[in-house]
Amino acid sequence: MSDDWTAERMPDLSGRRVVVTGANSGLGFEATKAFARKGAHVVMACRSRERGRDAMVDVREAVPGASLTLGKLDLADLDSVRAFAETFDEEFGSLDILCNNAGVMAIPRRETEQGYEMQFGVNHLGHFALTGLLFDALRESPGESRVVTQSSGLHENGEMDFDDVDGEEEYDKWEAYAQSKLANLLFAYELQRRLGDAGIDDVTSVGCHPGYAATNLQRRGPEMAGSRLRLAAMRAANALVAQSAETGALPMLYAATADDVTGGDYVGPTGFRNMRGYPGENESSDLSHDEADARRLWELSEERTGVAFDI
Repeated sequence: MSDDWTAERMPDLSGRRVVVTGANSGLGFEATKAFARKGAHVVMACRSRERGRDAMVDVREAVPGASLTLGKLDLADLDSVRAFAETFDEEFGSLDILCNNAGVMAIPRRETEQGYEMQFGVNHLGHFALTGLLFDALRESPGESRVVTQSSGLHENGEMDFDDVDGEEEYDKWEAYAQSKLANLLFAYELQRRLGDAGIDDVTSVGCHPGYAATNLQRRGPEMAGSRLRLAAMRAANALVAQSAETGALPMLYAATADDVTGGDYVGPTGFRNMRGYPGENESSDLSHDEADARRLWELSEERTGVAFDI
């Protein structure tokens, strides 16, 4: 992988279709602009239509002529995930790149519409269901299609607590976040294994992480908890330490488009402690490669979402 890869080196994406979850802000917004600059049609999957419309205006100001569609997607509600997928299939039919990007981080304990812990539900279950429901569309792509799942370096702190995955007995917001980000990689790698076992070579599953990037993700937890001190600390850290959201989006863009990416890769920054810098291959934790946990997570995810992949 290149030491100095930037979004300008992405290939031409004219005629290609991309779905980006959480496209109205942060990494998703920056990725949307980059895909649009290369000619892709981007479906901006956003929880809020109002914020999504505002983001579309901003993208078109930055990228005149950008080809965009706004889609309503609330990953905390599996009914919304199904509705988004059904609408996508009716309007488009095929999909080239799916960026499972949206997420929540270190929030007070909340539950999804279906009663699951919010971080596990949004970060993992919602994207598991979305990928499964769009799998036929990914297979319909005339060339290789890719599923890119956004994790975090904090997955290294995660462990799958299958006995209390929802934190009903004991909840720690950071442990729950780390578990959800570990789940992202267990899913990404297990999906690639299942594709390989089935002889499906036209769909590729890749994991990535942004390093430490300044986005709204860090702000939501302190805001929901009503902690002005934590909010101020997060803002200071973003200003002093973090790289920009534009740079933080590079691993996702590389994972989605670079020719030398293969299934099961894990892409992230290659600078200081993999928190900053140009994208390249990273090593994820040993637990992220635990195949028994991956199978157990897959079965749990199918049970909870009611979504089975046609593999």
